[in-house]
Amino acid sequence: MSETNLASTVPSSKSDPALAPHKDEAVVQAAAPAPAAGTRTGLRFWLLILAVNVSLFLTALDYSAVSTALPTIVHDLAGDDFVWIGSAYALAATAFLPMTGGLAEIFGRRAAMFVAQALFALGSALCGSAQNMNWLIAARTIQGAGGGSLMAITSIVISDLVPLADRAMYNALMGLTWGVAAAIGPVVGGAFTQDGQWRWLFYMNLPIAGAAAALALLFMRLKTPPGSFKSKMARMDWIGNFLIIASTTACVVALSWGGIRYAWGAPRVVVPLVLGLVGIVVFLVYEARWAREPIVPIVLLSNRTTLSGYIQVFVGAMLLVTAIFFLPVYYQACLHAGPTRSGVDLFGLAMPLGPVLIATGASIKRTHAYRAQLWLAFALAVAGFGAMSAIKADSAPGMGIGLPVLVGVGAGVWSSATYFPVLAPLPVAANAHALALFAFFRSFACVWGVTIGTAVLQTQLTQRLPADFVARVPGGVSLAFALIPLIPGLEEPFRSEVRAAFADSVATIWKVMAGVAGAGLLASFAMRAVPLSRQVDEKWALEERGAEPSREGEEGRDVEMQVADLPR
Repeated sequence: MSETNLASTVPSSKSDPALAPHKDEAVVQAAAPAPAAGTRTGLRFWLLILAVNVSLFLTALDYSAVSTALPTIVHDLAGDDFVWIGSAYALAATAFLPMTGGLAEIFGRRAAMFVAQALFALGSALCGSAQNMNWLIAARTIQGAGGGSLMAITSIVISDLVPLADRAMYNALMGLTWGVAAAIGPVVGGAFTQDGQWRWLFYMNLPIAGAAAALALLFMRLKTPPGSFKSKMARMDWIGNFLIIASTTACVVALSWGGIRYAWGAPRVVVPLVLGLVGIVVFLVYEARWAREPIVPIVLLSNRTTLSGYIQVFVGAMLLVTAIFFLPVYYQACLHAGPTRSGVDLFGLAMPLGPVLIATGASIKRTHAYRAQLWLAFALAVAGFGAMSAIKADSAPGMGIGLPVLVGVGAGVWSSATYFPVLAPLPVAANAHALALFAFFRSFACVWGVTIGTAVLQTQLTQRLPADFVARVPGGVSLAFALIPLIPGLEEPFRSEVRAAFADSVATIWKVMAGVAGAGLLASFAMRAVPLSRQVDEKWALEERGAEPSREGEEGRDVEMQVADLPR
């Protein structure tokens, strides 16, 4: 049976051989909204796009800036659980993302955007005022809940307003926003850190968040489902939300402790990891069989192209975040680069993102094809990480800066293109839930990337660092990360031995990531060439000035029932 895009008005397969059914695919059936006449552009539309991109810029800038500041922050706060600075953010962003889709569907996109912006601003203020590591980790959790939701909402809003067939360039614009923020974030983080003002790395988010909220208030006038607050709260899938939040938290706790605080075989690692993974399976079964308004309708995972797309999202995000977090470790530990210089050195990875995003979007817009681009992206990632694994402590600086370009090019492609195999086979009514799950996989991958990279780094450092050096560190290898700023002042031969240990340990991370990229390439071969829809869901259109209040309650419920009734 065919894996068709049932949100599109397309010729029958009898008149178009390209749409002929594939007998090994499942049919995804839903009543399709009327086809859109085209993307509605105008001043209000573009101001809404601006509001969405400012929110996206806010989260991307913060996320990329923290990586270069991390060693200094850990050192200043005398912390030992440094992995949680990144993992706490990713944990909250991941755990609450399925809920974001439910909030956007039941309360409306605008309300969900304001909640996300408020959480991000609150978390940023608390991060900037942190007095110890526990405080900072808690604040990063709040910030992550807001930041993850912002990334999901921005994609959902664009999907509401622009047909999938026309969406490539809009995605490229969003990707360019992300790429610019990712490129300047490490430099901004390094600059603040270099001057001992890392707290302003978080405080600077507040005026940007204020500007984003003002733009959303003025221009994000989208249709909102009617109904009382109580009735909307009753529609939320609270059991499903509890299951996924608890399960994700258990997984992240295990991944963060494994190999650092406890051995991987220790009960405190194995038990929460097993419980978390089993909990995710229970969550999916509950969503498929019992949830009245599931936050993850099982139709989202019912066809091979969408499933392949989600796997590629997961792998691509893991690869990129690992490179962003651990390239600065090499620059600072082995090249003696300060926080600002390591941010500049990261340009080799970050600079290709924007141009490649635009080029990929243009190619998809022109050809309506996405598979060849993704195959190329993961092949480049395999080659890039493989080449990076050959970098040594005494390698020419150009190798450490230039070789990551291959990964940056691949990241630019998959950041733009993975969106399409995920959405092409699905009805447009499933946009909010599909994109919330898209963001969930992306954020969960960040957790795995940071924690697996950290576990590899810690394990390798334990084996490679000089025993005399480790004996000098009160917290052992778990504090070695915080001592990176002190490496230039070590006497020989400790300095050379420590530099070599860090370089070889980071090289092992790149070998692991080359294998992960290979898995992403294999998964990409499973997707089919599904036509791109030319429809939008009128349920979430821009409100016209002076228009009568919409009757979106009944219409919205009809669409939600259509999605809920899809094959499970």
